[in-house]
Amino acid sequence: MKLFFCAALLTFVVVSLASPLPDAPTGFDSQTNGVVDQTTHAADQIAFEAVLQIAEGLGPLYNAQSCRECHQNPTSGGLSQVTELRVGHDGPDGHFQNPEIPISRGTEIIKGRSLVNDRAICPNGAFPTTEIQERVPESETVRTFRTSLNLLGDGFVEAIADQTLFDLARDQCKKSKRKICGQVLRVPIVEAAGKTGVGKFGWKDQHASLLSFAGDAYLNEMGITNKLFPTEVTLLCNTVREPNDVPGADGLEHIDQFTRFIRATEAPARDSQQARTPSAGLGAELFVKIGCADCHVPTLTTAPAGTVINGGTFTIPAALGGKTFHPYGDFLLHDVGTGDGIVMAVTEHYGHSFTPARWENFSMSDCQRTQNKMRTAPLWGVRLRARLMHDGASLTFPDAIVRHRGEAQHVTQKFERLKPRDQEALIDFLKSL
Repeated sequence: MKLFFCAALLTFVVVSLASPLPDAPTGFDSQTNGVVDQTTHAADQIAFEAVLQIAEGLGPLYNAQSCRECHQNPTSGGLSQVTELRVGHDGPDGHFQNPEIPISRGTEIIKGRSLVNDRAICPNGAFPTTEIQERVPESETVRTFRTSLNLLGDGFVEAIADQTLFDLARDQCKKSKRKICGQVLRVPIVEAAGKTGVGKFGWKDQHASLLSFAGDAYLNEMGITNKLFPTEVTLLCNTVREPNDVPGADGLEHIDQFTRFIRATEAPARDSQQARTPSAGLGAELFVKIGCADCHVPTLTTAPAGTVINGGTFTIPAALGGKTFHPYGDFLLHDVGTGDGIVMAVTEHYGHSFTPARWENFSMSDCQRTQNKMRTAPLWGVRLRARLMHDGASLTFPDAIVRHRGEAQHVTQKFERLKPRDQEALIDFLKSL
């Protein structure tokens, strides 16, 4: 009896260890991935889509009136054609310097940001002679546009263990004999004072936490002050009580709802019909063979359910923990010859009270190293984007591929040496993502 029990237990253990982790749910149907029930997810989506007005705190400087305005295609949380403008200049030492943007006829200077807002709430009826629209001075010679990012499936990205990305960067560098070496960047978790995590969100990996990401965007993209970012960019034309984002009857602020909405989204689904074509199948093999998959990593896994992350502020739930997902990205920073020359502005992304020395394992010199690097663009859902690369300047897949230089130079050369039929197959594969 004991022998039978032991044998049965051993079989169970072996089968359990061999069982693959379940795949993350995918789709564009606005269904919850299980983090919350569907009713809650739908309510959070309404908050995500809400159009803000001046009376609610919009501005004074802003880019959009709604999260959905920049994250919508093909459903709320997706990508869009919307770009933001960032500028600055190189100092005498070659290091990037944030711009100084005069507003109100030069009586106020906006500092501490690389972002330039495209919109402002005045002049208006209440302030007919107040001019606060930001414009780029001639002195700011480093200039770029950055496209809005897809947020669908980012709950799974947030749940990647930091060590997974450290290991990925190490193995990537070793395998390529140092041709491809992604940078892991530890960044402040704004809601956890003094704590840092591996950056995964934003074109410069400036945030490790979706709540930090949401608070940053609410202030800098919409002008809404909140518990994480309580200081307005300017007080000119401002008449609304501070902070603008206050708890509702359930105790949650809008940034809490935005974060919960993103965490509960399904990952982008593939075009299964396109993926089944022989050409796309061949293209998938070539994608790996020539080295695209070294950075555009097809498959990653999340940490186990119950793992505490974000400086102790979030516990990975069962809906996100222990899942396999397919982002076709490594969430690391690389120099592929398309970097925009801009270093993250710590005041913009971490608040006016930010002091680097108070945050463990945070390094300003590591941030400076990102000047000509960008986060690898995850390719899930890329078929739905008409404008490619971080600046949206590439309009076809071949255009985007041949722009890859720097760390990706040897991969681009392999693509260019492929026969036309094989190049077409690889493009057909990308059209399935």
